Amino acid sequence: MNEQHRDAPEIDAVLTGVGPRLRRLRKEREVTLAALSAATGISVSTLSRLESGGRRPSLELLLPIARAHEVPLDDLIGAPPVGDPRVRIKPIVHDGRTVLPLTARPGGLQAFKVVHRAGCEEVPEQRTHEGYEWLYVLSGRLRLLLAEHDLVLGAGEAAEFDTRLPHWFGPAGEQSVEYLSLFGPQGERMHVKARPKRA
Repeated sequence: MNEQHRDAPEIDAVLTGVGPRLRRLRKEREVTLAALSAATGISVSTLSRLESGGRRPSLELLLPIARAHEVPLDDLIGAPPVGDPRVRIKPIVHDGRTVLPLTARPGGLQAFKVVHRAGCEEVPEQRTHEGYEWLYVLSGRLRLLLAEHDLVLGAGEAAEFDTRLPHWFGPAGEQSVEYLSLFGPQGERMHVKARPKRA
């Protein structure tokens, strides 16, 4: 018996466990098949068959799913943890902003850390779109134009608003601003849970 045939039962066992693992991961993250399909470009029917074991997993299918859930490929196939566990975030640089995505799973709240350089912004232009946003200033000062309001937030201050209101935000003055942004594309709001104080 050659080595390839000897390994076949072990490979089959690993592949059999992929479907339930995909479904469990998706359910834990409260992601629908439709949302995962939109994030990966894989059809809902293919994702469903992968989870039920009706479709054999392949690298072409598992890589986009791992990327969408922001997990290593090893987590999907159940490989033992090895190597460097650090997550390397790829910054997105555009129009004076350096955006670091802190989440990458489809649906629900998305988190970003943003460094916005001063002097790179054109005339502030308010925009509207579906969603809900929460901003927290880490350093510098952030100017927020929200409908008829013109506000300046300093380090440690936060703002939250419905993005269907006309809005724009960027550095206030000559210095860069660094802030966190939580954005819910379907209007999700941030919920803070804390223990009640004891009497």
